[in-house]
Amino acid sequence: MPSSTRPVEDSQLPPQKRVKFAPLHDDVSRATEIQPHPLRIKPSGNALGATTNLRDTSTGLFCIFPDELILQVFGYLGSEDLVSLGKTSKGMYGFSRAEELWKQLFIESELSKNPFTWQGTWRLTYLNRPAKYDSQIPLPNFYSDCLYRPWHMSQITPGPYASRIPVANRIQRFDNLDPSEFPSYSSIPFILTDPVKSWPAYKWTYQTLCSQFGSTPFRAEAVDWPLSIYIFYMLNQVDESPLYLFDRNFVQKTNSESAFQPPECFGPDYFAVLGEQRPDHRWMILGPSRSGSTFHKDPNATSAWNAVLQGEKYWIMFPPTVTPPGVFVSDDQAEVTSPLSIAEWLVSFHSIARKTPGCVEGICKAGEILYVPSGWWHLVVNTEDSLALTQNFVPEDKVSNVLEFLDEQRVSVSGFDCDKVMDPYGLFVERMGEQYPEVLERAQEQLRERREKRERKTKWEQLVEAKQTGGGGFSFGFGGGDSDSD
Repeated sequence: MPSSTRPVEDSQLPPQKRVKFAPLHDDVSRATEIQPHPLRIKPSGNALGATTNLRDTSTGLFCIFPDELILQVFGYLGSEDLVSLGKTSKGMYGFSRAEELWKQLFIESELSKNPFTWQGTWRLTYLNRPAKYDSQIPLPNFYSDCLYRPWHMSQITPGPYASRIPVANRIQRFDNLDPSEFPSYSSIPFILTDPVKSWPAYKWTYQTLCSQFGSTPFRAEAVDWPLSIYIFYMLNQVDESPLYLFDRNFVQKTNSESAFQPPECFGPDYFAVLGEQRPDHRWMILGPSRSGSTFHKDPNATSAWNAVLQGEKYWIMFPPTVTPPGVFVSDDQAEVTSPLSIAEWLVSFHSIARKTPGCVEGICKAGEILYVPSGWWHLVVNTEDSLALTQNFVPEDKVSNVLEFLDEQRVSVSGFDCDKVMDPYGLFVERMGEQYPEVLERAQEQLRERREKRERKTKWEQLVEAKQTGGGGFSFGFGGGDSDSD
């Protein structure tokens, strides 16, 4: 590995005394070790027994504003202003060192686009300062949830939450499936334990990839970093939500077209009819423990498979009709609101989610592949440093789902080049009609039946509502002048 990506030695990091907290929920089987905040900042609730709070006594007129607003204002400042402001008082010092401020500065700067040395935190990396040369002023009398919470969440380990999965929640596991068996399971998640082990890509590790493609840029959320720099970051960070490498062009970058293939049981991928107009559909995924994806449905009503090559992933999933606890969806389903980080969701909602009807969970280990049915909600988190490949696809019995989505949820359709594809629904119907007319006809018939059933249900609901609001309509009475007062 190049000298610019030399690991940060333990001796370079400030010593921290480890303290043990009780398990956060009953389903967490072991105590979680939480290091104190690097500046000794504590949660706001601890101020109740304190004689003073630097947040109120050492921030001047800023003390009248909520912490979130203070950080929002500081977000407009440059690095020099933040450093200068941090020298004015201990209160300002505490706010000026919030990692999210420095992460934003670094990602938006030219520094992130050039070779750099990751120094263990976003602030130190922006300032290009090794940790051993960084001074820290303890703030034991500073109480702020806004500053303490991100650090606390960065210490949460997902392993305990993924343990002791209730029997009723466990995702089914199969060695393999025959194509004739797949339709019976295509609407539920399952794990295949064998297919990946025959892939050439199964031999991949992030270490071997780094040795071959260390200088090749890969996409990690909002940045394109050489793989060696990303891996060094991955192994030497304390972020609440670590950057997740999610690269759509990995096949071209690694020349790996023949290194993997979808399991035969899934059958043809009918989104392939779109050819060059097809949205991005396959990715290489790499990330440390605690990284992953918050609750979402896969785009355009596609299904997906996710194959783990190294490490392991924890999945918690809900059927299309069950909104996960802590997730809020707009009426048109175009906007999804959920906790800011996976750790925050685990701490706040995991225990409730396990008891919610429809919840399924599973651990997908190296060499295994998980199937995600169309429309299913899923949260996935790495319980170890993990490398995986994933692909969105459309099996035959889900073609009607895609037709419905492309037609009725046009504002939510994603991934198409708007300059070249004005009507994704029309394009899909046209291509399916040209290449698979019988499959299209069956899917359209399924969609018609679904819509007719929905229409009948809607009319019934209208009749019931009319009765409840006194507008006439169908009556449940048995004759004889029944009334609410009887």
